[in-house]
Amino acid sequence: MRSLKTTVIAAILTGSFVAPAFAASWDVSLWGKRRAFTEHVERLAELVSDKTNGEFTLNLSYGGLSKNRENLDGIAAGAFEMAQFCAGYHRDKNPTITVMELPFLGVSDLRAEIAASQAVYNHPATQKDLARWNATLLMPSPLPQYNIAGKGAAPAGLSDLEGISIRATGGIGKALGKVGINPVSLGAGEVYGAMESGAIQGAAFAPHAHLSFKVVDEAEWWTSNLNPGSVNCPVVVNSEALADLSDAHRAALLGSVDEALDWYVEKYQVSVDKFNAKIAENNIQVLTFSDADVAAIKATAQPVLDEWLADMDGRGLPGQELYDLVQSTLAAQ
Repeated sequence: MRSLKTTVIAAILTGSFVAPAFAASWDVSLWGKRRAFTEHVERLAELVSDKTNGEFTLNLSYGGLSKNRENLDGIAAGAFEMAQFCAGYHRDKNPTITVMELPFLGVSDLRAEIAASQAVYNHPATQKDLARWNATLLMPSPLPQYNIAGKGAAPAGLSDLEGISIRATGGIGKALGKVGINPVSLGAGEVYGAMESGAIQGAAFAPHAHLSFKVVDEAEWWTSNLNPGSVNCPVVVNSEALADLSDAHRAALLGSVDEALDWYVEKYQVSVDKFNAKIAENNIQVLTFSDADVAAIKATAQPVLDEWLADMDGRGLPGQELYDLVQSTLAAQ
């Protein structure tokens, strides 16, 4: 693997050397463009630079280093030192963190999502899982519950969703499939074109993605309260690169995570406000399903959990323990 890009800067003053200072520069692989979803990484880069007087820098690249579905492989290979990815992109590569993508976990807000994710990330089984890729989990990218923005006749109830094709991945896709929706796995950047052409009739996303990928420009209706779940998209670092940092630089990085997440939560609310304004501006019909309909779809999702637990057992992973950890952490919020 490529070693940490560390350079020794020796200054020659009045003909003699001063003690060398070590500068670290990390490449960070993201995708798309700067948006609410990446604000914690943007803030982390600022904080690390400030705390180290510019000696440690994070160079953020939006798609220039790797495809989003290959970021974990890039971390394993040492192609870059930090990356963001989503568990659902390659479930077999990171099975433990897919617990956070199970439907209807009962996540109430971004703070609860952060707490549950961090509890999972700190579990020994999860750390061992990601260590296979030479990856250390740094922080989550907390997302609110997904909902569907769709095009065409607005469904009056869950039965009207049967047979329509919706971009939905992971546990969300499986849960929606149980009520007759045809879940389609597409890259986020492909969704607008697929909706425009009629290849799909809608997409399940968090608000920032409906904005960033222009789904709201095609949508005619929006489900306000299905809340089937969300994806889990951690930020990871190459474990060897982390170990190679000086103590001061490592402390600056790890000690900035909480502040970066606070910044993220603040900025994400701005994105939600923009999304709500766009819904009103585009006269998108807001659909609120009955409690009975929401309870019905939640009941149909139970097999998704059962299948996940059986899969974890088959892999020799503590699936029930991880699921119970999420539930106890959420209950304590």
